[in-house]
Amino acid sequence: MRLFSRAKDGGPLSTVTGYWLIELKRLLSVVLLRFSDGSRDEYHDHAFDSLNWVISGMVIEEVIDPGGQIICHRVYGPSWRPIVTRRSRMHRVVSHGTTWVFSLRGPWTETWCEYDRKSDRFTVLTHGRKVVHSE
Repeated sequence: MRLFSRAKDGGPLSTVTGYWLIELKRLLSVVLLRFSDGSRDEYHDHAFDSLNWVISGMVIEEVIDPGGQIICHRVYGPSWRPIVTRRSRMHRVVSHGTTWVFSLRGPWTETWCEYDRKSDRFTVLTHGRKVVHSE
């Protein structure tokens, strides 16, 4: 459980800093995310479904198919309408400048996946970003 804490969201190389009000992985998380300019290279899905609201700034989401091909670009700016991110969506988010996002996250599953297009390598991760499998 995490209360009123700050840390990188997505590992040490992430360009996103999270400010957690609460994180109970079995139930929910409430977090304010600060996206710095740019993105890390890896695409990823999630261990949770989430509802996200861009408060300020702008991000571009790149969604890829199971073969690693980009199939969709979406641009998001401030809006009252949430961005629904399903745990199965393999994507990366590129921020243009600093972007602030309020995120409500559902319960975590045990694993999620990252994909590096440069090496064409999928990595399955679990809590603590421990590698379960890599291919």
